[in-house]
Amino acid sequence: MTQLIPPEKFKIVGVDERKNEQLADKSISFWKEVWIRFSHNKLAVIGVIIIILIALMAIFAPMLSPYKYDQILGKFNEPPSSKNWFGTDDLGRDVFTRIWYGARISLFIGLAAAVIDLIIGVAWGAISGLVGGRVDDIMMRIADVLTAVPYLLVVIILLVVLQPGLLPMIIALSITGWVNMSRIVRGEVLSIKNQEYVLAARTLGASTGHLIMRHLIPNALGAIIVTMTLTIPNAIFTESFLSYIGLGVPQPQASWGTMASDGNNAIDTAPWRLIFPAIFISLTIFAFNAIGDGLRDALDPKLRK
Repeated sequence: MTQLIPPEKFKIVGVDERKNEQLADKSISFWKEVWIRFSHNKLAVIGVIIIILIALMAIFAPMLSPYKYDQILGKFNEPPSSKNWFGTDDLGRDVFTRIWYGARISLFIGLAAAVIDLIIGVAWGAISGLVGGRVDDIMMRIADVLTAVPYLLVVIILLVVLQPGLLPMIIALSITGWVNMSRIVRGEVLSIKNQEYVLAARTLGASTGHLIMRHLIPNALGAIIVTMTLTIPNAIFTESFLSYIGLGVPQPQASWGTMASDGNNAIDTAPWRLIFPAIFISLTIFAFNAIGDGLRDALDPKLRK
């Protein structure tokens, strides 16, 4: 006759079941893990703080200043003082007010160019990588042609044709800026599109648009975010350079690049006019690059579950 084994004999010895349940409850999502890793990167956190402070100052400082950005005060090239914290320029305008008004323009151009690069680059790269074949070849050859032409040369020619201004600057920066994004997205899509869940969705009749929006882009989101974060400082630097050589927004508007250009002409007599815009250009580019590096480390694909 077979002897029944009591259930208590099947218990695993030396394991605290309550502790195991607590550990299971503590499991975190991928994006929460990304945030934890990102927050441990001190430079990246400092970068976020700097960008937040600059953005807040760009929004509120011109409103709080007693002067307008184009107001002539009658005090020409006055050094920094309690009344004019960053001094005045050669036309007697308050440099502090113009710095933060210029921050609005520089940040807006950088963000607008990055968003346009994101939209065009993601769509181009996703379609090219997913469809493949001859379509992929044609689309990538177009991208190669645009890459072969020097980026700054294209931007300068367009600005000369379109005339300097805010909208022409954004168009010029975006005309070839999306190519890098498209290449990165295409590479991500090529590595994802043959995964089982994508093939299953195709078998069930999912459209190309559904595959891109529901399966491919979400899984390439890490690379997209990092690339966009690093695109913004590149656009800000390019805008500053173009404004420095006289192809920026027209006077009396101000961007950091135009202010640096004006200040360079008075470096011996009024150095603060160059120092302050140069500081904020450098700080902003450093901050965005630090954030981008922090995100790249936090979104390491090897850590994905």
